[in-house]
Amino acid sequence: QVQLVESGGGLVRPGGTLRLSCAASGSIFRIDVMGWYRQRPGKQREMVAQITHLGATLYGDDMEGRFTIFRDVTEDMVFLQMNSLKPEDTAIYYCNTKARSTDDPSVTRDSWGQGTQVTVSS
Repeated sequence: QVQLVESGGGLVRPGGTLRLSCAASGSIFRIDVMGWYRQRPGKQREMVAQITHLGATLYGDDMEGRFTIFRDVTEDMVFLQMNSLKPEDTAIYYCNTKARSTDDPSVTRDSWGQGTQVTVSS
């Protein structure tokens, strides 16, 4: 099992910046993909950004350019740098991993953090 702990959310004014962090722990053999999802009020959860263990990145619609995902492979951490924030970025942001455990490295399993609130408002 992988445990995820997010931090860095909060209240920010439009145009501001925030950096989210997520630390993974547990019986980790390898984390294939680390990513961020968000759920805006009244909306379905959506992918914000993902990064593989090789550094390949994928961004959701309208995310690339304002958001940057990066990870520290040695520390099993992933970060989301969010710039030029807009009110519509207000959401709960969740960390996600697709990881292989030391118990069974042949299987990749999803894990989710508890979420961190980001509010963009003047």
